[in-house]
Amino acid sequence: MSIGILEQRRIEAAFAKGVYEEMAAEIGAEQAKSILTRAVVKLAKQAAAEMAAEAPEGPTLDYFISQQERWTRGDALRIEVVEQGEASYGFNVTRCKYSEMYREMGLAELGAVLSCNRDGAFCEGYSERLKLTRTQTLMGGASHCDFRYKMES
Repeated sequence: MSIGILEQRRIEAAFAKGVYEEMAAEIGAEQAKSILTRAVVKLAKQAAAEMAAEAPEGPTLDYFISQQERWTRGDALRIEVVEQGEASYGFNVTRCKYSEMYREMGLAELGAVLSCNRDGAFCEGYSERLKLTRTQTLMGGASHCDFRYKMES
């Protein structure tokens, strides 16, 4: 069995922290953060395209939902499903170990770049029809993250 996404993110974050610090020292924190953001978005789209290619019937919402365990493994996310229909899926994240891990690693300021920013980009890479609306995150200090997915026709 492969490692969960949480452990993968821990390994990536440790590496990214070192690269980010070196870039920030050379070119400034703002530009370093911008470069890191672009790289993470690109990687998210690539990973999503790979997941879409694995989907037996193409990138459907059902297949997308069936893969959620990759992100929740090891109690990494506690979620409450609030809506699940033919073309929509919504849930709230009430606990996020990703967020907690970034804070413990001293990466609170980069947590959104390393994790939260992936979510919308992941949708784009999975299917141009899959749209995510999220108005708040635990990482940003909210009481929960509100994920609302729609599969457009």
